[in-house]
Amino acid sequence: MKTLDALFNPRSIAIVGASRKPGKIGHEILRNLIEYGFSKKVYPVNPNAQEILGIKSYPIVKSIPDEVDMAIISVPAEKVLDAVKDCGEKGVKVLVVITSGFSEVGNEELERKLVELAHKYGMRVLGPNIFGVVYTPQRMNATFGPRDILPGSIAFITQSGALGIALMGWTILEEIGLSAIVSMGNMADIDVAEVSEYLADDPNTKVITIYLEGLKPGTGSRFLSVMRKVTMRKPVIVVKAGRSERGAAAAASHTGSLAGSDKVYDAAMKQAGILRALNVEEMFDWARAFALLPLPKGENTVIITNGGGAGVMATDAAEDYGVKLYDPPEDVKKKFRKYMPWFGSPKNPVDLTGMATPKEYYCAVKEALYEDRIHNIIVLYCRTAVCDPMELAKALVNAVREAKRDDIEKPITVAMIGGEDVAKAMKYLNRNGIPAYPIPERAVSAMSVLIRYARYLKQVREVKNV
Repeated sequence: MKTLDALFNPRSIAIVGASRKPGKIGHEILRNLIEYGFSKKVYPVNPNAQEILGIKSYPIVKSIPDEVDMAIISVPAEKVLDAVKDCGEKGVKVLVVITSGFSEVGNEELERKLVELAHKYGMRVLGPNIFGVVYTPQRMNATFGPRDILPGSIAFITQSGALGIALMGWTILEEIGLSAIVSMGNMADIDVAEVSEYLADDPNTKVITIYLEGLKPGTGSRFLSVMRKVTMRKPVIVVKAGRSERGAAAAASHTGSLAGSDKVYDAAMKQAGILRALNVEEMFDWARAFALLPLPKGENTVIITNGGGAGVMATDAAEDYGVKLYDPPEDVKKKFRKYMPWFGSPKNPVDLTGMATPKEYYCAVKEALYEDRIHNIIVLYCRTAVCDPMELAKALVNAVREAKRDDIEKPITVAMIGGEDVAKAMKYLNRNGIPAYPIPERAVSAMSVLIRYARYLKQVREVKNV
């Protein structure tokens, strides 16, 4: 585990194959490191350059006068072993091998030699065939992807390079804050389990997300053993690609990994407490909830809405996702009735009707927050003329903050349906600790995994105490 300190918290980084030409991978990695704000030492390595981007360049790693913790290798495949030897003789701790042309194209022998040579010098290898690594607490963007990653508490591990780079940009657009991004590629040495194990102890990471295509032959049992320990510390959400036969074949040709039977993967992930998402949107929906919310203390959930149709859709989704909707007794119904017209419904969903203003929402949510028999709250909003979406968002944030001051914390997810002003209100909620989604089903789905994960932790602890 200590070796991975050099991967996430290096005191110095050498870029082997740093280029003076914009657009070249070695140039873009160096630029990202500098412009994202990495404050430790950076050393371009290029035998044909005196300096790159205003930083002194060195012909080989061994000629760098200081210690080097991490070396990023971005040279053609046939030159990689020479670069590895140079790094080994310098005493580098970890190699981030960007270069492609290894087992993913059938060149297993070169990949084996790469790892053997690295291990001979006590070095670990991330990759090859990757786009790099990001760790936002250190302001380290050692990738050739988008630069301005938003800091946050979600770690993203990906076996796909192109998809990973695309999702880096998508998280910026969606304002999803990340603690780490790790491109895994061929996993010739460091694998998903080892990175997850490290991040389980990372104080800056609350939830681990993984795009997984498959595992190397013979590593399945270790993966499960490690992940069982990881999921007891932090939630792990996986999108496992290659669910179909053709998808599995595509995954094998992509990273040289063994996709295997999807049913086996599915059962194994459930055993290990891994939450399996069907797509990346769902994965990040869930991750946002884990990053922002406390875990539920129970399963009783209420839906508060101003639209009957939205309430019905959320009720159907609750049944689909196994969310227990609380049947409020008469004394609780009486509390909710105060904030609705005579034709509203204090049952669950609590229908405040289309006449509800931010004040009625605020009061109803406060009742749910302070009611001990209610554990989880889902708020739905359909755009109306009498309820400004931004004012509603502010009212919800105030309700949650006031409850928190009284040591009351409950998970609350929101769905807001409408146009541009509604989208702005959702951004406000997300920035202020309340996950918001554009349709009811996504808000219910996010709540369901919080409940499922809390249930898993409780079951495991009960078994251990028997």
